[in-house]
Amino acid sequence: DGFINKLICAGQLDKAKFWLEKLKSGFPNRLYVELQRHGLAHEQQAEPHLIDFAYDLALPLVATNEPYFLDKDMHKAHDALLAISEGSYVLEPDRRHVSDQHHLKMPEAMQELFADIPEAVENTIDIAKRCAFRSPKRAPILPGFGDGEGSESDILKQQAHTGLVMRLNTVEPSAPREEYFERLAFELNVIEQMGFPGYFLIVSDFIKWAKDQKIPVGPGRGSGAGSVVAWALTITDLDPLRYGLLFERFLNPERISMPDFDIDFCQERRGEVIHYVQEKYGEDQVAHIITFGTLQARAVVRDVGRVLQMPLGQVDRLAKLVPSNPASPVTLAEAIKLEPALQRERDSEPAVAELLNMALQLEGLYRNASTHAAGVVIGDRPLNELVPLYRDPRSDIPATQFTMKWVEKAGLVKFDFLGLKTLTVIDRALKYLAKQGRDLDIDAIPVDDKKAYKLLADGFSQGVFQLESSGMRDTLRKMAPDSIEELTALISLYRPGPMRNIDSYINRKFGREDISYPHDSLEDILKETYGIIIYQEQVMQIAQVLSGYSLGDADILRRAMGKKDKEEMARQMSRFVDGAAERGVKSVLAREIFNLVNEFAGYGFNKSHAAAYAMISYRTAYLKAHHPIEFIAASMSLDINNVDKLALFRQETVRMGHEIVPPCVNNSQADFEVQDGKILYALGAIKNVGLEAMSHVIHVREEGGPFKDLFDFARRVDARIVNKRAYENLAKAGAFDALEPNRACSTAAASMLQSIGTRASQERNSAQTSLFGDTGTDMAEPDLPNVKPWGAVEELEQEMAAIGFYLSGHPLDGQVSFLKSKNSIMSEDIAAQYARGSRIIRMGGVLHKKQERISQRTRKRFAYLNLSDPT
Repeated sequence: DGFINKLICAGQLDKAKFWLEKLKSGFPNRLYVELQRHGLAHEQQAEPHLIDFAYDLALPLVATNEPYFLDKDMHKAHDALLAISEGSYVLEPDRRHVSDQHHLKMPEAMQELFADIPEAVENTIDIAKRCAFRSPKRAPILPGFGDGEGSESDILKQQAHTGLVMRLNTVEPSAPREEYFERLAFELNVIEQMGFPGYFLIVSDFIKWAKDQKIPVGPGRGSGAGSVVAWALTITDLDPLRYGLLFERFLNPERISMPDFDIDFCQERRGEVIHYVQEKYGEDQVAHIITFGTLQARAVVRDVGRVLQMPLGQVDRLAKLVPSNPASPVTLAEAIKLEPALQRERDSEPAVAELLNMALQLEGLYRNASTHAAGVVIGDRPLNELVPLYRDPRSDIPATQFTMKWVEKAGLVKFDFLGLKTLTVIDRALKYLAKQGRDLDIDAIPVDDKKAYKLLADGFSQGVFQLESSGMRDTLRKMAPDSIEELTALISLYRPGPMRNIDSYINRKFGREDISYPHDSLEDILKETYGIIIYQEQVMQIAQVLSGYSLGDADILRRAMGKKDKEEMARQMSRFVDGAAERGVKSVLAREIFNLVNEFAGYGFNKSHAAAYAMISYRTAYLKAHHPIEFIAASMSLDINNVDKLALFRQETVRMGHEIVPPCVNNSQADFEVQDGKILYALGAIKNVGLEAMSHVIHVREEGGPFKDLFDFARRVDARIVNKRAYENLAKAGAFDALEPNRACSTAAASMLQSIGTRASQERNSAQTSLFGDTGTDMAEPDLPNVKPWGAVEELEQEMAAIGFYLSGHPLDGQVSFLKSKNSIMSEDIAAQYARGSRIIRMGGVLHKKQERISQRTRKRFAYLNLSDPT
């Protein structure tokens, strides 16, 4: 495909030879003439001339084969992949195809293919040697951070000391002040010895900048919350001594590794912080990190089915037979093995077998290049001197061509800028309050608020960070947490593995089970969690207290336990038992404790991370308990396109005795708003209208005042932005009720109104005027369609079609007494019934969706039903 070949195929032999001579002079002893034999016509046409030129100009020949797929039997699958990438179909005429010779050929096959020119194959070794490259492993590279008045270490010490004094002057210390300064001195010494003062200063700098710009920053994330230096620099907002967090879990003095602060920012403003870093250190010294999206099981089934032009319904059914588990994705091979229905489809229909075979070959291949969700690297020089870069067309910041693993080996340090939606929810709720003159400092709220903990103990945690699943709500009711420490424990326990300890934790808390400790010396470590090992930090402290480990060595033990390395575990057990013996613990008991700790270490959670996230959970619970309208409105704003979440928030609002005002073009905003203690439903949340279009409607209303009627609305808004479908759904949702109460009429008028709007827009744009100099806005109004109003139930059904759920009422509002007389349980009571041990209930409601399945265990049919009732 090179330009020399193209010149030859075009008959321009002299020109081709001329350019070969030019290239030879430009790349002496580096120019090879490439020959390929994929059986393609243009290759066969060019080859004799290429050989002649090579001999005439004394240029070496080299034989190559362009491999697009691994084995020859993958040719059909690769052809499907080409169709997927092009958005075409396999059987589409005039589509790009490749030869089946584009597989990775073995050396013997290449030698046989070029038996007439053996030197061309031999020369491939020379080129391979010249191209061999291994990226050098470099020490961590960071930009310098100084102010000309001292070393990075001096600056860090000064800032950390000043920051700690400020912290201790604004919060009540949980230990004597000298303990804080001793811990600070220890951490600073470790940071300096490891050579990381600059890293802490860089992170502290961009976080301080973000906070100065009123960009919400999380209280902490990951093990970094265990550092007093980080707390003093305001990188984190949790007092490590108050919550018993360990620095060695973050930065181990016994094992040199890069610190890794993961920082949560407001989801909407995260990009501003990255741009600040880019401006501070230089555009050519900051980059995102590349990542590659792969073809996953469900998606590849859909993609292959589409390019094979199989019926959409059939493909959708096959894709849904692949279990969906984001936490541990199921491969297609596993799905076929687990799901008999997939096996039957494959065995009974050749087309399905072909689809699945192709999908199996394509699954896991790279689908697209993207950028790491959070990772950014900052260098001390232009990054193209350290790693290859590329430009993502969706971003003005370059990205490394090395993935995260290789970027770090090249010496670059990753900084994680994460976007956390909950921080945006909190910020928006605070802004709603500020509009009402009710400023609230979320960092200064009390952490022992009874109303917040009562809300959690009642299980009313919808919208509360990390605590809103039905299972978590049930656990909240049983546990009734009443402190940040208990929320930390809950977040750590509510995971696969440690979940089995939840009942024991609860029973011990309420005195229904005795609290015991593996050894009396461990009471101080385990008292907070009622004798149950929950945290990785507890594993480290047990090794320290019982066997004399340093916390750094204890962290190495914790890592070894997690990796289950038998040889290393044998060495660690011997050391653990010997250390315990020196402290008067018998070897039998020491071994029992070691095995117990080893069991828990496999799923122990990072307490620093759990505590930081428990603080966010608590803050959202506090807002919901004290400022429910503002909190729910903010939550709905951030989930404006998630109908299921909006329906849950609507239900929660009603349960709490508050009101959501239906959408209205003369009162609502594009987004959710709070007014007079009520939530104004967002126009932008109505289906198929668009937030941008509704922002335009609000702009028009603010400029020209409320809309007088449907015709006034049509003439004033831009018809190119507000289309016919938007008119229909605004009408069905009741947004036009203030202009025309008959929703059936305003819906039927959609086409006419859109036409009027189009004509008015054209007149404005072309500056046409009537005889009296206006733009035709006073033209005679046509009659609205004479349509009978919908009945109450039909109106609600139309409302649901436009909004996604019943907002202004429910079709069964008048049937609640009847349902209860039949012992039907309302949806709001299901959780309580479950908590009381009920597993079979009777429920009446409107059926919205039904999914039939066959039980893998019993082979009996069952169904998932989606019902709604007035609660």
